[in-house]
Amino acid sequence: MRPDSLNPYFAAITGLPGIGPKLAKPFNRLLGREDGARVLDLLLHLPSSWIDRRARPTIREAQPDTVVTLEIVVDRHLPTPHGSRAPHRVYAHDETGDIVLAFFKADRGWMERLLPVGETRWISGTVTLYDGIAQMVHPDRVVDAAGLAKLPPIEPLYPLVEGLGHGHLRRAVEAALGQTCELPEWQSDEDSAGRAGFHEALRQVHQPRDAVEATSAGAAWRRLAYDELLAGQLALALVRARTVHDVGRPSVGDGRIAAKVEAALPFSLTSSQVNALAAIRGDIGSTNRMLRLLQGDVGSGKTVVALLAAATVVEAGRQAALMAPTEILARQHMKTIQAIADRAGLRVALLTGREKGRARDQLLASLRAGEIDLVIGTHALFQEGVEFRDLALAIVDEQHRFGVHQRLALASKGEAVDVLVMTATPIPRTLVLTYFGDMDSSELREKPAGRKPIDTRTIPSDRIDEVVDRLGSALADGRRAYWICPLVEESENSDLAAAEARFADLHQHFGAKVGLIHGKMKGAEKDAAMAAFAAGETQLLVATTVVEVGMDVPEASIIVIEHAERFGLAQLHQLRGRVGRGSEASICLLMYRRPLGEIARERLQALRESEDGFFLAEQDLKLRGEGDVLGTRQSGFPGFRIAQLDKHADLLERARAEATAIVRNDSDLVGPRGAALRLLLHIFERDVAVKLLNAG
Repeated sequence: MRPDSLNPYFAAITGLPGIGPKLAKPFNRLLGREDGARVLDLLLHLPSSWIDRRARPTIREAQPDTVVTLEIVVDRHLPTPHGSRAPHRVYAHDETGDIVLAFFKADRGWMERLLPVGETRWISGTVTLYDGIAQMVHPDRVVDAAGLAKLPPIEPLYPLVEGLGHGHLRRAVEAALGQTCELPEWQSDEDSAGRAGFHEALRQVHQPRDAVEATSAGAAWRRLAYDELLAGQLALALVRARTVHDVGRPSVGDGRIAAKVEAALPFSLTSSQVNALAAIRGDIGSTNRMLRLLQGDVGSGKTVVALLAAATVVEAGRQAALMAPTEILARQHMKTIQAIADRAGLRVALLTGREKGRARDQLLASLRAGEIDLVIGTHALFQEGVEFRDLALAIVDEQHRFGVHQRLALASKGEAVDVLVMTATPIPRTLVLTYFGDMDSSELREKPAGRKPIDTRTIPSDRIDEVVDRLGSALADGRRAYWICPLVEESENSDLAAAEARFADLHQHFGAKVGLIHGKMKGAEKDAAMAAFAAGETQLLVATTVVEVGMDVPEASIIVIEHAERFGLAQLHQLRGRVGRGSEASICLLMYRRPLGEIARERLQALRESEDGFFLAEQDLKLRGEGDVLGTRQSGFPGFRIAQLDKHADLLERARAEATAIVRNDSDLVGPRGAALRLLLHIFERDVAVKLLNAG
């Protein structure tokens, strides 16, 4: 139950004056709450910039294309001629020069009342030069002396949607601040001198007294950012405290199956793999539950580490499960693991949504009876009806595509299940702390011996004919290639259209050598397309980003990425990792449309210069921000509303340390600060932690 003191914050915005059903719709859209925005959503929607209305030059001093406030005397009106699209013009002056104000679709009577001839008025807006004369189109503000006295010196500007203006936001925020009050302090007493409370900090950011106060560098914004980071770190620490400590069931293997797995590998383990495996086995064999993140660069061998970890629990007489986010990836894991598992005597099965009827029933019965050692699958693994004889290890691949709830759901399929989370997208340290702060972390930074560097080049898309010609020569030599189609917008349909159009075009050139794969295909169709490419029946595979992870065809040595400027660095690095897996020298062609923006240019340059996924992940964070790097906009992760990791990273370490100390001293949040900290978790909607607390 949410404490009553938060009711004003969680009240519907339709209770605020002036927001009826018509305005509620764009507000809901703006605040991402189609089910009905709340006062809290409005207060946490912070300004993106501001206007400094203290800049009050004369007309002659006003710099073109800047926002200024001018004191003017109105000279005359030139109304819009009947039937004309010309603006209503108002001519005015001060002692240094003249200015023309332009208003489109204006009512003459209203304009003459707003700007009476002979009267002094203050106007605020962007001044421009037109034929050498100062001009202002649709001033933001037109006020008399009384209105000037009420004009805020620093006026915030907000991200908007169609149907809302800054005036709507300012009035709504002012009402919301009036309806809510200060909350008990949840931050520690250290450095409390002069620190604004939560509500006062919101007021200072929305109604700033100076330019610094209005920015993310200001004390009020930093206070709110710290609150958000502390809520996140506290939630992770509470999850960890509830799921890790003192509830483990040790699994100690004798090494017999693991030795056979290693003997079946065509390469020796890298030192990173050896170290990661030692840490995992230490966790599995301890009395604490394991919650570990395994990060690996493209081709660093995470699947082998996962298989050896599974072998350890199977040696102890128990079972393991590997969950992948897509069927393609689950089947790829099965293909990689099956041959090695057979030679090592590991009983492996695949469970996805495609397994139906009697075959599915038999598989589930075998799982219940303990006749399957390792099951590989999709989210079908944690559905009702899937039971294990004794699940000891849950391996979750590409964790950032699952929410915490799904991870916990799989772990709940057994008693004190150890959890290993894997990602092939190296994650910057700040994001590891933010999203995986409840876990220990291991990294695989080396690639197996024999991996060749990939020659990465950029080429403008107007030279596509050259690319197709060179591709034709390569295909004639028997080489295999991917052609990745662009992310047009956040829609599978547009990706599909782009892929199908490119497939049709390339099919005209190369006929049956070209295959197609995309996310809307049925599972069997995808399998057939992949199998044909892997067998060499098709040599050129046109694809959407469905092949970003999981495609392992060592014979593929060319990848063309169309509209590379539209992808993030981490995703480009993942896509590039589809080649360079065999003995042949590989090439990655990044096609871009001119002109190239500054950030896109830096991104492509970084990719050309480095194959280090960890370095590229840090660059991606600098260029794009946290929400896009991890895909949190589309995943189960809460993105940040206030904190900006490029500006507030120093607060993250502090929040982590404080959250750890809080949970160590008061893991149920019942002490003096406990009630206030529970409010904090509610404010930033860290529901997993709140539910854990309520469950005791």
